[in-house]
Amino acid sequence: MAASEQAENSAKSAPEQSGSPAEPADDLVSTHHTVTADGRTLSYTATTGRVVLREEVYDDGTFRGLKPKAEMFMTSYVVDDAEPGSRPVTFAFNGGPGSASVWLHMGVLGPRRVLAGDANQPAAPPYELTDNHETLLAHSDLVFIDPVSTGYSRAVEGGEPGDYHGYQRDIESVGELIRLWISRNTRWMSPKYLAGESYGTLRAAALAEHLQTRYGMYLNGLLLISSVLDMGTVMFTEGNDLPYALYLPTYAAIAHHHGKHGDRPLREVLDEAEEFAERDYPWALARGARLSDDERAEMVRRTAALTGLSEDYVDRVDLRIEHVRFFTELLRDQRLTVGRMDGRFTGWEPDAAGEHFSDDPSISGIKGAYAAAINHYLRAELGYVNDLPYELITSRVQPWSFKDFEGSSVSVTGKLSAAMRANPHLRVHVGSGHTDGATPYFAAEHVLARLEIPRQLRGNIDVRYYPAGHMMYVHEPSRIKQAADLAEFVAR
Repeated sequence: MAASEQAENSAKSAPEQSGSPAEPADDLVSTHHTVTADGRTLSYTATTGRVVLREEVYDDGTFRGLKPKAEMFMTSYVVDDAEPGSRPVTFAFNGGPGSASVWLHMGVLGPRRVLAGDANQPAAPPYELTDNHETLLAHSDLVFIDPVSTGYSRAVEGGEPGDYHGYQRDIESVGELIRLWISRNTRWMSPKYLAGESYGTLRAAALAEHLQTRYGMYLNGLLLISSVLDMGTVMFTEGNDLPYALYLPTYAAIAHHHGKHGDRPLREVLDEAEEFAERDYPWALARGARLSDDERAEMVRRTAALTGLSEDYVDRVDLRIEHVRFFTELLRDQRLTVGRMDGRFTGWEPDAAGEHFSDDPSISGIKGAYAAAINHYLRAELGYVNDLPYELITSRVQPWSFKDFEGSSVSVTGKLSAAMRANPHLRVHVGSGHTDGATPYFAAEHVLARLEIPRQLRGNIDVRYYPAGHMMYVHEPSRIKQAADLAEFVAR
């Protein structure tokens, strides 16, 4: 990659001395680079910085102008000398809520990536960046978005960040940034995609409907990575037995990775686990105390065999295996825990008899590399300077407001279904990792099967699987395959 050139746009000016906050302004910086991808050299312009979001203000029905409310950080990559009307553009973000876009940006999609290592083989600090020869930039321009309070995104001085810490305002603010970028860069006639990971998939699905109904902006596709569209499928709440069944195939995959299924092929184990999770296991959970002693013993035996846990443990938890308890219990005899984000990772606990692990080794194993990469990259290569801390994952967005779903499960399946029915050209790619213990792949299958769309639109859904976890791209073979799958989907 060529060295970063001098910034083309100056940074934001210093606040005025009058004591009142300065009027915020965009502080975008542009640099020029090259990367070799898909067998050719791409020359591209990177633009990074904060864009001011303004809201219309009315007083007794009288329009009073636009009031600045937030400064949202973004990084775009646009290939030079390309026809903007025909070239796709993909807007990407991660989830949390509370996560910046660094993971997709520096892990799989962007033109530069971090060498973070893999399960139980973490790279040593200070880490290393390299060109991403599989970058999606070969097929689509890219815009990475950090929602308010993540990355360098903040409410304006004197503003209320909590206004954006909730489902609806998050959708509106990210949607407004997308609209601004599309309009300012004359890209309304370009094919448009959204790429979200984890909670970002819920955001992407809701955005598809929001952009259609609010702006008349119809999308070409959604890239849903580690999908969760209905929180009821993954939340272990009293009276909700669904997650126990939907997590079970993931438990089986993690157990297989750690040798609990001998030399059986993974696909054979998953087939058995999926069939059990679809039929006999939910039946047994629903029967409760009505199970006979023999029926219960058989269910305990089968559940233990698939999950790699002892029959005694499965019996003591009444057949209901909560996910963090599973990660803490599976390798207890070795005094190890396994990762939630990726069950291939293992870690140590100070209390080997604890009920729940205190740290997710699959986050600890990669967080340092991604933090170093993004903080170095933005300053040293993209020329953007800001003394705020870059918030990779922040708890400042909590409590996250789901007031729009008061009294009901948090689900955007209806939004996605409506968007697909109104726009029959909207295609959906879903990528899942078998050892992802945060958004289990079988839960994604369960939700997709229940979308309220006609059978004719089922062909618009493309599902792919990888032998890794939530950020499946930390596993090198999965990264290579996923990059090819995403390129194929966008280029189709």
